[in-house]
Amino acid sequence: MILQATKNGRAGTVELSDAEAFALAQLCKRISWSAARDLSVDEEETSLMLNAADRVRGVLAEAGCAVR
Repeated sequence: MILQATKNGRAGTVELSDAEAFALAQLCKRISWSAARDLSVDEEETSLMLNAADRVRGVLAEAGCAVR
């Protein structure tokens, strides 16, 4: 699976094996507010992290890597 991201006109690409994509989907599904909060500078960043993780999980699910 290939994931791409673009910011300010610059693009990045990463190729993941099926196992890596599934593990990433699991992480995006399982990460808790408290775990994200421990890694962020404030609650706004916590929300941004969790929203981004949910969007990544959605893209992975669309690509056939849905976790339960």
